[in-house]
Amino acid sequence: MNVYKINDIACLVKGNSYVGRGIVIGKSADGKKACSAYFIMGRSANSRNRIFAKRGENLFTEPYDRSKVEDPSLIIYAALRMRENRLIVTNGDQTDTVYEGLGKGLSFSQALRERTFEPDGPNFTPRISGMLTFEKGDFTYQMSILKSSDEKGSSCNRYTFEYAPVAGVGHFLHTYVCDGTPIPTFVGEPERVCIPDDIDEFTDKLWGALDENNKISLYVRYTDLESGVYTDRLINKNGEEVTLK
Repeated sequence: MNVYKINDIACLVKGNSYVGRGIVIGKSADGKKACSAYFIMGRSANSRNRIFAKRGENLFTEPYDRSKVEDPSLIIYAALRMRENRLIVTNGDQTDTVYEGLGKGLSFSQALRERTFEPDGPNFTPRISGMLTFEKGDFTYQMSILKSSDEKGSSCNRYTFEYAPVAGVGHFLHTYVCDGTPIPTFVGEPERVCIPDDIDEFTDKLWGALDENNKISLYVRYTDLESGVYTDRLINKNGEEVTLK
């Protein structure tokens, strides 16, 4: 097994009907840009009734049709927020937990100790999180998964990964291995994936590979490490594709 293999992200998700929600963080091949991406999928009508919406430099999940919302507790949240030189991206309201924890002087992992996996047994969906820290024309990043220790949800196992960026390499963390009953949760270290220079190439590749029936929304942001200026792309299955500059 080649532990240093860099995968094509399309090959990791294509043909897999349900990888759940996913975070990708890495550095572009030219070494000049930080890549961050987040996507959501859904099987139930409640989960599928969502879109991504930007407010300023932050990203939120919102209902597509508010009259059809059944339970907003686990599906409506801030998915991406900036705090000073840190970019936080998660699959739930722990985005706010990390944001507020940083304000109290806590680290990424310390803030997440207040949280556990989602209370949606028998799946016990993992909480996945990532944070980029920009400094001196470069960045470092961390990723976290909080998951049930057993099929009963008896306790929470916590895994944090810290990375120094490598040009052309990213890490991909997603909630599920594949569809099932219950749905099997992600196992192991975040997967190594290729990060191209072009944001549209990466966006099109990932969106095109996600299962057509279950994909909902995708957001990709490339941040120029010299200027700090970012370019982003947002796609909602419910509604028109939005290109953000």
